[in-house]
Parts: sequence; structure tokens; C-alpha cells
Amino acid sequence: MNTARPGRTPDRSRADLVADAAITLLAGRGLRGLTHRAVDEAAGLPAGSTSNVARTRAALLEAAVRRHAQREAALLLPHEMPDPAGGLDALADVLALALHRSLTRHRELALARYELALEANRRPELRTVYDTLGLGFRAPLIALMTAAGSAEPERHAMSALAWYDGMLFSCVAGQYHTEVPEQAQLRAGFAELLRGMLDG
Repeated sequence: MNTARPGRTPDRSRADLVADAAITLLAGRGLRGLTHRAVDEAAGLPAGSTSNVARTRAALLEAAVRRHAQREAALLLPHEMPDPAGGLDALADVLALALHRSLTRHRELALARYELALEANRRPELRTVYDTLGLGFRAPLIALMTAAGSAEPERHAMSALAWYDGMLFSCVAGQYHTEVPEQAQLRAGFAELLRGMLDG
């Protein structure tokens, strides 16, 4: 896991720097390791800087959730999104690409997401933010399922997301955490799933 301190750049605000450091801590140390002081240190900022950005623990967690959603949304570039006219093959390609990147270059995001998801179950206000941001990932997939000819796009989108999340967990924190499937293997799995749902 890459634990190098994320330096501040003109394109990244101090708030983003703080949230990125929080994500790194969540992935590496879990919720117990997330403190304002630890974020200051991980971000290479003067003491008290994190408190100026997110005064409470709840605010810090919300900042991490929002930044996490931004970074996950950036896993795919706009030109890599599938053409709805491409059908099941295009959809399988892009899902496999996103999942492979999560498993190889962005494992930290996956680990942090598990910590944030569990904490959201204990904090209703965080759950609201987490679920609202999650709609930004579900809605496009539902639209793609519709374009691919699904008669039940919401149900089929849920099944595809469940397969995606299940593979992610298994290969990051579960029984297969030491194994990373090739992108072609992931693509084959998505293709089988999608054809079974939409062509069956």
C-alpha cells in the first residue's frame, strides 16, 4: 500500500489534502487510528490544521466520505465510459477496467470504503451522506442496463454492483486477498453475469 504523504498541489485544496490523509489513515490504521492529530501528521500539516478544516470527528468522517466518492468517480476517465450502443460487451469491458484498477492501483480506497461504510451504519447523518453519494454510481449503471435492453434495470444493476463489490472485498480483504485476477478474467466474469441476466 502506498502510504507516502500526499503533497499539496495547486489543483488540490487543503481540505482535499486533509481528506486524502484521512482516507490513507482509515485504510492503514482503521477508525481507531483516525484522529485530527494523526491527519495533521500524515498530511504534513502544522498541528491544528485538520481542526480548522473539520472541527469535529463527524465532520472529518463526512469530508473523507465526500472525497472518497470523488476519487472513486475518477477511476474512469470520461472518454472511457461505455457507449450505451455498445451493449453488453462494452459494459463488461468498462466494469472490468474499473474493478481491475481498484484491485491494483487503488486498494487503499477499497479498504477505506469498508471502514466508512461500517461507521455509516453507526452514524445516521453519515449514512445519509454515504447513500446520497452512492446514487451517483448507481444511476449511470441503471441507465446503461436500460440501454442494454434490461427489462429490470434496477434489479440487474444491483446484481452487477453486488458482483463488483463481492470481488473487490474478496480480493482486497477476504479469502483471495493475496490474489488479483487479470483484467481479462474479470471481464469474462462480468460478461457471464450480464449475459445470464439480460439474455437469459
